[in-house]
Amino acid sequence: MTDPRTIAVYDAQADRYADLTDADNTGDPQLARFIAAVGRGGRVLDLGCGPGASAVVMAQAGLRVEALDASAEMVTLAGRHPGVTARQAGFADLDAVATYDGVWANFSLLHAPRHDFPAHLAAVHRALRPGGVFFIAMKLGQGEGPDRLGRFYSYYSEDELKDFLHAAGFTVTDRRLGSGTGLDGSVSDWIGLATHA
Repeated sequence: MTDPRTIAVYDAQADRYADLTDADNTGDPQLARFIAAVGRGGRVLDLGCGPGASAVVMAQAGLRVEALDASAEMVTLAGRHPGVTARQAGFADLDAVATYDGVWANFSLLHAPRHDFPAHLAAVHRALRPGGVFFIAMKLGQGEGPDRLGRFYSYYSEDELKDFLHAAGFTVTDRRLGSGTGLDGSVSDWIGLATHA
């Protein structure tokens, strides 16, 4: 279950977060590669969609986009984008089977407790059609706990994250490292991994 305090922060700061992610999403090469890998007309899930910055780009590229987020305010913002079907749900609510050609989890599953992470990855794998693509971005680090705003985070090393993905049945095909300033104003190192089921 997503931490209630984390959801409350996103509900309260949805517009500010939308401004931040809209600026960061311009020309994202990882998103472009994900869209190309899925192929026009493919059905995708934006898991933890936030205000829909990635979802709208997917929709504009001709993908059929479903978007889920635990924050009601984020779902409202995401649902305003043409071509995006958004609904409020947590990670544990993902029960689809062989439904999607791609799942995009861009800095969302880092809010899941570590003990729930394997189950969430298994659910993503089940939700994908054979050979479907999965992109995940996470902050690098160790342990888990709240940030300056009170949002709950779990942190992983690159090797640790790859081990979890492999155990869930994913093959990693690409990786990108970077750093950026988050909603709380702190700078964090991150990793983005492209995989397929």
